[in-house]
This record gives sequence, C-alpha cells and structure tokens, in this order.
Amino acid sequence: MRTDGTFIAIEVDDDAVAKEPALAGHLTQACPVDIYHEPSPGTLEIVAENVDECVLCRLCIDIPHLDVADDAVRVIKLYDGGAKLE
Repeated sequence: MRTDGTFIAIEVDDDAVAKEPALAGHLTQACPVDIYHEPSPGTLEIVAENVDECVLCRLCIDIPHLDVADDAVRVIKLYDGGAKLE
C-alpha cells in the first residue's frame, strides 16, 4: 500500500504485514504523528491526512527485530525527487 501526501509518501509492503502481523502493531505504536492505524489485530491502514505530518524520525523503518525485509516500510521524500529516507 502507498499513500502520497504533498511532501512525503509512505509505502508499506502488504506481504510484509501479512507475513508479520506484529508489524502493524509496531508501526501504530511507534509513530509519533499517528500515520498508521491498526483497525484490527494484524491489519494496517495508512492515515492519509497524517502523512505530511511525518517528522522523519525513522521509528517506522527501524524494524530489525521483526521478520520482514529491510524495505518493508519506506518513507519517500517527494520534495527531494523521490529520495527514500535512509
């Protein structure tokens, strides 16, 4: 899934959420500006109106403790030519 704001885009690999249900809970709890929502256990939604509130804190992409690929969550800086937050 991907949601674009004006300045930031958020991409989350749907297969990663399906494979590792704890990912949805981690993202929901970690994000300081409530970009992620877990409507039911193991499911994830991106809250479109909050995407541009991203403070580039990296908490959503620092997930080495979960069994998902390194790029399962991507923060894309649309204002920087689509550069991925590293």
